[in-house]
Amino acid sequence: MTSNNQFTSSLSEGISNNTFIKISLGNYKGSEVGLKNVYVKRILIKRVENLSFTYRYKTRDIVKNYTFEEGLKLIQQAIENGFKIATLFTAEFDLILEHLNNQKVTIRKVNPSHKNTDISFDHDHAKKRLIESQGKSYLHELKITDSEGNVYKNAQDKYKQINHYVNILSSLIKEIPKDNLKKVVDMGSGKGYLTFALYDYLTNVLKLDSSVTGVEFRPDMVELCNNIAKKTGFKNLNFIEGTIENFDSKDTNILIALHACDTATDEAIYKGIIAKADLIVVAPCCHKQIRREMERNKASNELDFLTKYGIFLERQAEMVTDGIRAMILAYFGYKTNVFQFISDAHTPKNVLVVGIKGKINSKKQVEILERLKVTKAYFGIGFHHLERLVGL
Repeated sequence: MTSNNQFTSSLSEGISNNTFIKISLGNYKGSEVGLKNVYVKRILIKRVENLSFTYRYKTRDIVKNYTFEEGLKLIQQAIENGFKIATLFTAEFDLILEHLNNQKVTIRKVNPSHKNTDISFDHDHAKKRLIESQGKSYLHELKITDSEGNVYKNAQDKYKQINHYVNILSSLIKEIPKDNLKKVVDMGSGKGYLTFALYDYLTNVLKLDSSVTGVEFRPDMVELCNNIAKKTGFKNLNFIEGTIENFDSKDTNILIALHACDTATDEAIYKGIIAKADLIVVAPCCHKQIRREMERNKASNELDFLTKYGIFLERQAEMVTDGIRAMILAYFGYKTNVFQFISDAHTPKNVLVVGIKGKINSKKQVEILERLKVTKAYFGIGFHHLERLVGL
């Protein structure tokens, strides 16, 4: 029996005799971009036992549930294709599989690091959230929960969205030194659901002395949010009336703009760049400016069979708009990433464009400018609004 087969055989036996606790897969050397680890545990879904896989990427976690049979096959594939270390935790022993640099595979059994009491079944409705509903008076004031901390039925999606948002940001914030988490700005904060949750996470979970400012042009929203912040004792959270364009972003460490319409997203990114913010996070919408450019110039290329249809043109314009935004962020030394903001089935899916401050590379800047020039010519784009704001 090979070491890989011995590992999965021990896992199968542990599941059968109820000694299995969890699995950790690490030291990933495969082709999946951003993937770092996979963690596997048992879970009850509608009274049926399954294996829950948490795929840990650099900026997010993805959870998928499988039957035991499916899970065993996936674990076998994982340790044969990319993961160099796999650890099986049971109540009787730990089993450590390791692929060495000389192509050899070792497997060793050691004393258990967990006890029988560690064996548990997580239920699909008992999820641990970074922002719990209990004891959060601001969630009650925002009409997410009742006075007892129970989430209203009609606010379930909003509550999931809040936690999904904070979960994403928590991964990004880890890459920033704590001393650089003093000033956070949320551009276009609206009713403040996500602004309150982020402040709560920074101050009550991470125990940081951060100030958070929400910028909103509607005075009634500003007044509402400031009243709730005062009522709930969030002393370093404030909301101001104004626009993204006119806001002074000086000394901002983290700049966020969710659903800023069309070129307002460009204004937000620009404010982050000139502030040399450590982290810029935007969820764009209404990509009108580039679509108008593409419609006006009607470039002839390999994709024009798609862009002659309105819905495809709209989608293409969205990707091109955000792709150029990521390109410009990279020009100014930001490590960029683009991924899905909301994964819940009951809420809209949005793209999140993220920039983490790095070092400017003059050689790379030349390459980006050339790529930007070629991209604009290919899609018939005269200019991109962010390009003009930053003076490229």
